Amino acid sequence: MKPRIAVLGCGYWGSNHIRTLKSLGALYAVSDANRARAEGFSSEQDCLAIDPDELHLRDDVDALVVALPPQFHAEWAIRAVEHGKDVLVEKPIALTVPDAERAVKRAADLDRIFMTGHVLRFHPAFEKLKSLIDDGELGQVKYIHSHRLGLGKFHTENDALWDLAPHDLSMILAITGTAPVEVRGEGAALLDHLSDFAHLHMRFPNGLRSHLFTSRLNPYRERRLTVVGTQAMAVFDDVEPWEKKLAVYRHAVWRDSGQWAFTANEPAYVPVVQGMPLTRELEHFIDCVVTRKAPRTSGEEAIQVLKILTAGSVEFAARQSNKPMIKEVARS
Repeated sequence: MKPRIAVLGCGYWGSNHIRTLKSLGALYAVSDANRARAEGFSSEQDCLAIDPDELHLRDDVDALVVALPPQFHAEWAIRAVEHGKDVLVEKPIALTVPDAERAVKRAADLDRIFMTGHVLRFHPAFEKLKSLIDDGELGQVKYIHSHRLGLGKFHTENDALWDLAPHDLSMILAITGTAPVEVRGEGAALLDHLSDFAHLHMRFPNGLRSHLFTSRLNPYRERRLTVVGTQAMAVFDDVEPWEKKLAVYRHAVWRDSGQWAFTANEPAYVPVVQGMPLTRELEHFIDCVVTRKAPRTSGEEAIQVLKILTAGSVEFAARQSNKPMIKEVARS
């Protein structure tokens, strides 16, 4: 039997969870502080509408998807696991590392599933890219850079870094398999006190470098992750159609008479089976609830993402206040 899952938070992303869980036959209830909104989804999707304060007391609810504003994620996740529910918590799982650690530890202590909504980890193109890297098709990975740009939603609590960067950080951490030893951040706030542009630069223990650029004030949309290896380079471009989402470039670079030379080759597009990342993510969550296996996107990974975001934010704040630069090291 599939678990009976409730969605807490019927906003933009919560509504996507609601409709996807319904299509998977696992939607049991919806919940929102706005009762009328919850009842609207209840009628539309033929499920229960339960008040948030009652949700955790219900024995007929097995698991929750928590899709609230991030400042409420840790509190409601803890309440859920303390009442015997497994949880999938949307990113970021908290706004501070201590809050995130407290929620993840409480779930572990109570033997509850704690999964994080890093949805791009379930994108078929990224999964194929990861398999190419693991199989050595790119050689040794030396550099990773990601761009996530475009006109986006403006949040009262989240800036461009905290809203957009978790997607790419989760993919970068999956590729590197380790935490960075140095993080440097820089941003620019144009509309108010929250940054609308942000750069992160990371250095990893094996010398691998990575940079990330996010913007919510950009005239064009870009969703690109580039991995540079010693044998080939690969690009996951989610703006491209499916047949071009994953490209491998087998450029040749060598030294000739003391000078560097190269041959640029046309990209080889890697076939990718089409599939909706959110559907695949929720299928994985359902499987984890049923089998009790550890989620691919764990709470521990989410904590590491928060440490990187915090380190980058600290340095950005130092730049804004003209204080001496602070180098922050994110450790696992």
